[in-house]
Amino acid sequence: MPEMTPRTLNHFALFAFKDAYWALTREARAEFHASWLASLRAAARKLDVYQVFPSEDAADVLVWSALPAEGKCETVAFFEQFARATNPFRAYLQPAMTLWGYTRPSQYTKTRSSQEIDPFAEARQPYLVIYPFVKTTEWYLMSREARQGMMNEHIRIGKQYEDITQLLLYSFGVQDQEFVVVYETDDLPRFSDLVAELRGADGRRYTLHDTPLHTAIYHPAEETLELWR
Repeated sequence: MPEMTPRTLNHFALFAFKDAYWALTREARAEFHASWLASLRAAARKLDVYQVFPSEDAADVLVWSALPAEGKCETVAFFEQFARATNPFRAYLQPAMTLWGYTRPSQYTKTRSSQEIDPFAEARQPYLVIYPFVKTTEWYLMSREARQGMMNEHIRIGKQYEDITQLLLYSFGVQDQEFVVVYETDDLPRFSDLVAELRGADGRRYTLHDTPLHTAIYHPAEETLELWR
C-alpha cells in the first residue's frame, strides 16, 4: 500500500507582546516564558515557537502546535488546553492572528510527497512561510480532469525545488480560508524564485486570494523567547 498523509491538526497562532509585558523585570519575563511554554507543550504533541518581528510589525512570535486528529475529540481538547495555557497571560499577550486546518491525502497525487513536511519532526528549517489560500468558484465547477491537468503543472514546478518542503492544511468550513499553505526552507531568495515561477502557472488565474503572508524564523522555543527577554 502506498503511504498516505495522516490526518493531523496544525494550529498557527501569532502573538504580539503588550506594553505591560515590557513593564515586567527581566526575571519576571523569564518566569513568564517558562510557565507559558510548559503549558503550551502540554496541549500538543509538537510545539515550536518562531521569531516573527521584524519580518512584519503586527506580531512578535508565532506558535505552531501539531497533534494527531484521527478521532472526534482531539480538536476540542486542544482548543481547551491552548486557551487554558494562554489566558492567564493575556495581560501580556495580544493574539494577532490564528490559522489552522487538517492534513489529509491529496486528491491530485496517489502517494505522499517526499517534499511533505512532517509536523512532528524534531529538526526544522530556518524559515517558515505560511498563508491562507482561497480558490475561485470557477475552479471547483471545472471538471476533475481539467483541475488535475493544472495541478500536474503546479506539482512539476514544485519538484524542481526539492529542497523546499510544504504542508497543505484543509480549512473548509472551519475558518474563512479553504487552505493554509505552509513552507519550510533554508533559502528565502530561492523560495521567492519558486513563488515567482508558480505565478506563471495556468492554475494561478483561479486563485481568489493568498494573503496575508507570514514569514517566521526558527530557533528552539527557549531561544526564540529569549530574544524578547
